[in-house]
Amino acid sequence: MSVRDWLQTRLGLESLEHVIEKKRVPVHRHSFWYYWGGMTLFLFGVQVTTGILLVLYYRPSADEAYESVRFLMTQVSFGWLVRSIHSWSANLMVGAAMVHMFSAFLLKAYRRPREVTWLTGMGLFVLCLAFGFSGYLLPWNQLAFFATKVGTDIVAAVPLVGGFLARLLRGGDQITGGTLTRFFGFHVAILPLLMTAVLGLHLFLVQWHGMSVPPGVEQQAPARKEMRFVPDFLLRDIVGWLAALGALALLAALFPWELGLKADPYAPAPAGIKPEWYFGWMFQTLRMLPSHVLGIEGEVLGIVGFGLAGLVWVVVPFLDAPDGRGPRARLWTAIGMLAIVYVIVFTLLVYRGGHPR
Repeated sequence: MSVRDWLQTRLGLESLEHVIEKKRVPVHRHSFWYYWGGMTLFLFGVQVTTGILLVLYYRPSADEAYESVRFLMTQVSFGWLVRSIHSWSANLMVGAAMVHMFSAFLLKAYRRPREVTWLTGMGLFVLCLAFGFSGYLLPWNQLAFFATKVGTDIVAAVPLVGGFLARLLRGGDQITGGTLTRFFGFHVAILPLLMTAVLGLHLFLVQWHGMSVPPGVEQQAPARKEMRFVPDFLLRDIVGWLAALGALALLAALFPWELGLKADPYAPAPAGIKPEWYFGWMFQTLRMLPSHVLGIEGEVLGIVGFGLAGLVWVVVPFLDAPDGRGPRARLWTAIGMLAIVYVIVFTLLVYRGGHPR
């Protein structure tokens, strides 16, 4: 019996081959945006690979975390490079996820029957942000310590449940070594489990429903073109992944991620402290709000506004026109474009003076 026959008997390779052969990708003027989902997945793979290497040396305690990262960067061969690739790929992954999300929104990829695909995609985006927030504290440097303090203080301002959520994140009332250990558990255990489950469901739904076609292209059904996923689309995907890998290596080599000073809870907060860029637009909005608006604290009002806007964004498949056409669809397209402009402008505003790392 050949190896192929042995595997076929136990794994059913013919069924898999049939699925691969059947899968097609629509070809039209918006096909470029299809590649961003695969790009996000590739960068997540880089995160997993480099994260496994980092965790071999990392010690999740306030006494040893900073020293373990410094040892990795100075004593382990190419340790500085692995850490830099991990940090840069985290930022690029969030960026690719944002491009994928906004392109799916504008192309109406959430239309029936893909509502659950959109919901799982939003879940993945939130998990990406959670990975970024939980991983930021792990080097236990001064900037990360105070940025996490600011972030958890904002969580504490959430009406009704803010105090509970802040204590849940911190493991107490203040940022301590217990917070570091808790964030490490979130980052390497809880979030990866959730990510694996939601990602598996998302990929299954994408396979089940196929690639979405924008409403304007959908009307041209008789003239629509398609390409095979394997090898045509996959080869193009791989070219993009290789380009991303080259960009990561270049960024990591030319702009290695700095470690900074060890966290000192009794030291003053660094001047001009800012969050990571993907939280910058929210930070800038809260900073620009007045202290009180109609008797309500500005920070509380801003957080409630973010929550309501996020909820509307998540349930947009049930609010937009089912066929993606007409005045209601054009209104939601305009809302999406305004959201993109808002995020870009407010992110640029918060980083006008530079981005400390």
